[in-house]
Amino acid sequence: MDGHFVPNLTWGPSLVKQLRKATPAILDCHLMVNSPHQLIDAFCDAGANIITLHVESSRDLRADMDHIRARNVKVGLTLKPDTDLKELIPYLNKIDLALVMTVNPGFGGQAFMPDQIEKIEALADLKKEHGYRYRIQVDGGINPETAKSCLLAGADTFVAGNAVFGAKNRTQAIQHFYTLFDHYNRGIML
Repeated sequence: MDGHFVPNLTWGPSLVKQLRKATPAILDCHLMVNSPHQLIDAFCDAGANIITLHVESSRDLRADMDHIRARNVKVGLTLKPDTDLKELIPYLNKIDLALVMTVNPGFGGQAFMPDQIEKIEALADLKKEHGYRYRIQVDGGINPETAKSCLLAGADTFVAGNAVFGAKNRTQAIQHFYTLFDHYNRGIML
């Protein structure tokens, strides 16, 4: 987050670089910034496995996607809740991850927007109809209850912030998600 595209400021490539030294885990970097093309190399160099761009912030989305892919990093795309899904459709055959924002990006702790489930369902239908291979990720207001709704709609990857980090027992909070995923035999959490 750059404090311009969204009204908050958070970590940059230096944190990703330190995390890469500490873990082989997938580092999924969601760039909520203006001019993401200026940061692609820095995040790739830092060790990102996936870079997710907003369709609203890129000046040349295809060029940015090609740049990421040329660096052997996976490509994700997302849009703000008020942006029509049709903005994402031309790129679905070229991405590894479609992120549905179920809150307005920028701050944690916001309430889940249930109307975004329609986007998850549409992405799942398009994926099946065309044989696309992207993961459907959901971010914003994710807890076991909202994750279940998203899972049933077709999501398979979840970003849970406050449901885990705000819990008194984080291990138990994470286990609730894994129990849900096991029950439906799918889903991962980031």
